[in-house]
Amino acid sequence: MKKLLAMAFLAACMAPLHASAQSDAEMKAWEAYATPGPEHKKMAEEVGSWNADMTFWMEAGGEATKATSAAEIKMVLGGRYQEMSYTGKMMGMPFEGNSVLAFDNTTKEYTSTWMDNMGTGLMVMKGKASKDGKVINFNGTMVNPIDGKQTPYREVYTIVDANTRKMEMFDTKNGKEFKSMEIIMKRK
Repeated sequence: MKKLLAMAFLAACMAPLHASAQSDAEMKAWEAYATPGPEHKKMAEEVGSWNADMTFWMEAGGEATKATSAAEIKMVLGGRYQEMSYTGKMMGMPFEGNSVLAFDNTTKEYTSTWMDNMGTGLMVMKGKASKDGKVINFNGTMVNPIDGKQTPYREVYTIVDANTRKMEMFDTKNGKEFKSMEIIMKRK
């Protein structure tokens, strides 16, 4: 019985030490999660004003439609997220679009959201960068307003050089993927 009481007393005395160590480990994990890193610095390199030449295709092999817009990019929330705002004209109408790009330090994955005044839904994509960090391959879905079903999308985002970016979007129609959009962005 004395031995059991001694073990219980020892366990009770050590519990706060274990809780403190666990709290320190948890705090370090949260600190690592919250601290902008190299991927965030790479995202910040895009801060500024950009011209965007856009090309769209409604189906594979279809006729291309062109549009232009301007983009403003800034880092928000202490350099943790990239926010991009597009303005221009599309199909003869004023066009506005916004995206937020995040890099999650824990999952080592990018998340991109997109919304614009051509709809009321939100596109969400996740992706990983190539080893050199110059290409991000995203996959995600968006609701197709025609049939109300989730439609897969794929995006390839390429850092061409310090002043040029290329975004290629791939849509799926009748079960087949095709390139539906390309945007070439040039720094102003």
